[in-house]
Amino acid sequence: MFDLFRAACCVPETEVADVPKNTQRICRQIEQCQKEKADAAVFPELCLCGYTAADLFFQEPLLSAVYQGINEIAKASRRFRGIVAIGAPITIGGQLYNCGIVLFQGKIYGIVPKTFLPNYLEFYEKRWFSSASALSETEISASLFGLKQEPIPVGNDLIFQAGGFPFGIEICEDLWAPVAPSAFLAMNGAEMIFNLSASNELIAKREYRKNLVKQQSASLLCAYVYTSAGAGESTTDLVFSGHSIIAENGTVLAESEPPVTEKTLVFADLDLGKIRTDRKKQKTFQDAATYYPTKPFRKIEIPGFVPASDGKFLFPEKQPFVPAGEKVRRERCLQIFALQTAGLKKRLSATGCRPVVGVSGGLDSTLALLVSVQAMKEQNRPVSDVIGITMPGFGTTGRTYDNATKLMALLGVTAEEINISEACRLHYRDIGQNEAQHDLTYENAQARERTQILMDVAGRKNGLVVGTGDLSELTLGWCTYNADHMSMYGVNAGVPKTLIRWMIESLIKSRLFPESAEVLSDILQTPVSPELLPPEKDGSISQKTEQLVGPYILHDFFLYYLLRFGFSPAKILFLAEKAFAKEFSREEILHWLKNFCRRFFSQQFKRSCLPDSVKIGSISLSPRGDWRMPSDASAAVWLTELEALEQEQTPS
Repeated sequence: MFDLFRAACCVPETEVADVPKNTQRICRQIEQCQKEKADAAVFPELCLCGYTAADLFFQEPLLSAVYQGINEIAKASRRFRGIVAIGAPITIGGQLYNCGIVLFQGKIYGIVPKTFLPNYLEFYEKRWFSSASALSETEISASLFGLKQEPIPVGNDLIFQAGGFPFGIEICEDLWAPVAPSAFLAMNGAEMIFNLSASNELIAKREYRKNLVKQQSASLLCAYVYTSAGAGESTTDLVFSGHSIIAENGTVLAESEPPVTEKTLVFADLDLGKIRTDRKKQKTFQDAATYYPTKPFRKIEIPGFVPASDGKFLFPEKQPFVPAGEKVRRERCLQIFALQTAGLKKRLSATGCRPVVGVSGGLDSTLALLVSVQAMKEQNRPVSDVIGITMPGFGTTGRTYDNATKLMALLGVTAEEINISEACRLHYRDIGQNEAQHDLTYENAQARERTQILMDVAGRKNGLVVGTGDLSELTLGWCTYNADHMSMYGVNAGVPKTLIRWMIESLIKSRLFPESAEVLSDILQTPVSPELLPPEKDGSISQKTEQLVGPYILHDFFLYYLLRFGFSPAKILFLAEKAFAKEFSREEILHWLKNFCRRFFSQQFKRSCLPDSVKIGSISLSPRGDWRMPSDASAAVWLTELEALEQEQTPS
């Protein structure tokens, strides 16, 4: 469903050389994986006999027990609807190989010998095993394991195709090689890599190992399932921790608990849709496959496999643009602030201008003003060179007006106040607009009057109008064409609304503007509004943006999955339901998703002529870079799918 695949890292209790007992424990974990609807159960390297069996690997009783154990696991796999990958020593062509074995429904579909054998420090693998590079056979008889089936493919050139989910196998040290086998597996189509490992534990090795898996999954645009041997291995000289990791394109989805694990199961739902989108987009990945020609890979079909993942172990972040954890979030916000500042500094330096900012007392204009002040400080120019203009009108409330004027005074910028009411009334009379008719023209005229003031003041005072609009507003087209839609340089255009709040909070806590902390805190608590309609009788804001266009926390979620991965409305709905199960009903999410798609398509004409702005993250709507779309493209396909989803939940 929705390209999901449930992977399990299985670390069984191990008793070195007691193959029957180890086999029983492996079979029990396979049963547990069946209960959890796992699509693949990945076990450690040499788990049937133990990685630390040493010279016992050459003992015929041990090898015979291993082959019998593989037979028992094949039988157990018939009761499991997923793939099983186990590690065992196998004799092939008179040599012993450290192998990964792939089973499904009682049948062995392939055996992959380890390519790179560590033979340094505490490792002595070349004493016992040969490398896959020495292999001359391409298949072996299944009779070795007492199985009645066709010969089994062997080699490190196997890519398994299971129900449209291609995967490859590599073993422990293979990952540590300068050019890992997984690189060639991925370039030849494998979307998942299963690594059967027995990595011993040392001080600081856990973090190194984790980073290695993360980086490999990122550089190969793949999912990486890494299972390592547990504490049941011999402790003659080493300790094994069972450290297991499931990563997806540079993100760790699940990991075993530190420090040492005797047995464990780790589950995660992989979203192969993300992998497929990135591989389509990133042509460098395709070019690498052409640039580094390899021997042909054999594609091993596994018929009858059907993934069963229902997304139980999928945990989409409610705010995908906002890092979790205060420390990381604050660091990220300060990095973004530095990027905004650097962009504006360069533009001011190139033009010799001073910043002109319309200050409303809202979130966006506050962040733009703080960026402008910081840019002056870093150029050793007086903060008073910043021109802040507050332009009260029909909808301005006392709260936002006071916050705007206080903030400018505390920061020390040159503050101006230009009331737009009379100019707008004159304009209404000129065009025949009834001032009592609070329609789109009534609102837009105010927005355009403010932009005209900013532009004309900038022209008179050698200024550069700093845009305040953010990424979320540009996505929805929640800006007036040729008004707040326009500026001379946009510092917020790459920052989504859900992140702007955290940015201001991070600036408060980092004490970059200590004198303004109190007023900044109040701005954080102010409802988002363009303030183009008269206030309520009590003076409070009457026009609240999220009541009109929908919650920004939902829209930013939709934006992320639509632009970053190109997911269908049905999949975005599925993910949103999981993320917001406690906040929004399915009906509410569907309603706002439909509104999002309608607005996103109809408002492209505003994005097609955006001013220069700072790119912040992986998603940008700049027509010169990341997003190119016809202004008259139709949303019919997306809306039709959403209407069908609505019909599904409407009682007949």
